[in-house]
Amino acid sequence: MSDTAGAPPAGPAGPAGGGTLGPGAGASASGAGLPRRRRRRWTTRAGLGVAALLVAATGTGWAVYVKLDGNITADEAAADELARFERERPTALAEDAQNILLIGSDSRSGDENGHYGRDPGTERSDTAILLHLPAGRGSATAVSLPRDLMVDVPGCLRRNGTRAEPVFTMFNQAFQQGGSACAVRTVEKLTGIRMDHHIVVDFRGFKEMVEAVDGVEVCLREPIDDKAAELKLPAGRVTLNGEQALGYVRARKSLGDGSDTHRMERQQRFLGALVNKVSGNDVLLNPAKLYPVLNAATSALTTDPELANLRGLYELVRGLRDIPTEHVQFLTVPREPYANDADRDQLSQPAAEGLFERLRRDAPVTVAQNPARGSVAESESRTPPGNSGAETTESDSGVTRNESGGQSREVTERASPAPTFSGNTAAEDTCA
Repeated sequence: MSDTAGAPPAGPAGPAGGGTLGPGAGASASGAGLPRRRRRRWTTRAGLGVAALLVAATGTGWAVYVKLDGNITADEAAADELARFERERPTALAEDAQNILLIGSDSRSGDENGHYGRDPGTERSDTAILLHLPAGRGSATAVSLPRDLMVDVPGCLRRNGTRAEPVFTMFNQAFQQGGSACAVRTVEKLTGIRMDHHIVVDFRGFKEMVEAVDGVEVCLREPIDDKAAELKLPAGRVTLNGEQALGYVRARKSLGDGSDTHRMERQQRFLGALVNKVSGNDVLLNPAKLYPVLNAATSALTTDPELANLRGLYELVRGLRDIPTEHVQFLTVPREPYANDADRDQLSQPAAEGLFERLRRDAPVTVAQNPARGSVAESESRTPPGNSGAETTESDSGVTRNESGGQSREVTERASPAPTFSGNTAAEDTCA
């Protein structure tokens, strides 16, 4: 596929074919199918699907592009706030690697979101994931950050224009206090990893994306009857619609052991199933099915300005075309009960810093389903290839050097088995 794919189709300087075009509501950021182990060239199919959609819309391709491009909401306020604190932000250590903070907002504002509770005029990060895309794009690693994790939240600009004092509190308070900019600054302070981009989606946007792919199949080990989540499902394989999917990933008290740990694991499994569903040919190569997916996805997003257009999103994902689902990894940051309150979490050291350090310098991260909670075991198995984007060799001094033929860089790690973190991949069958 040409690297020019995703550029605007040739056409007039405005929409064609009628209809009012303009930005979608977006998400507010002020504040498996059945998994398979075969390789999925899913981003290549995505590019082909977009092309097919625009070709099918002969005479109106430009209007389609403008409509989708205008759906995405640019988070200009966050960009201004982050620019104000540029000097305190970490420096990116790995050239061409990308780190994106994904935020699921629990905002109750709006008619549809209001169904999930009273709107107090604030929103918190119901879900937060640090997505790492290595320079070689041989894998994708999604690290869940518990909302109850105790962290240092910097002094952030509140929605009313005043600035809060720095505070040690739960992670989800950062988004509530100062929106996406505050969440980004908090994650950067916690991990030492610079966030290249951030993306926010709310309840409505999540449901619409699930509906656009005609539901997502999951496997339930036991029946679910959760009145609070308005969720009643049989055991076994079941396809969830948008409303059911939202209840499934948000339910906490009645599923599993009722902990946030189990809830995050369930979210990770669902995202793996969603990756599998979207990567299927029946969606990506079918313009009739692809347009609703693209329309729902773009309408649901609030992003940093650099990503707030189709070209920006395409530039982000075009290098992912060769990632198989077995190398799309999900894990939760190593943590343990907070010393002063067992209902809260704190980072488990040195495992957490070991993970952050590997992500900072773009070293391989390996996951396995059941290492001990908060621990790291050493293993040579299932390390995704291509994390550093080049082969490495160990010199006589024990310093590993990049020998890709491009710019060399030294890695201060002696040759040893990569540590293994508790997690799973998008290819794993949760029914197995």
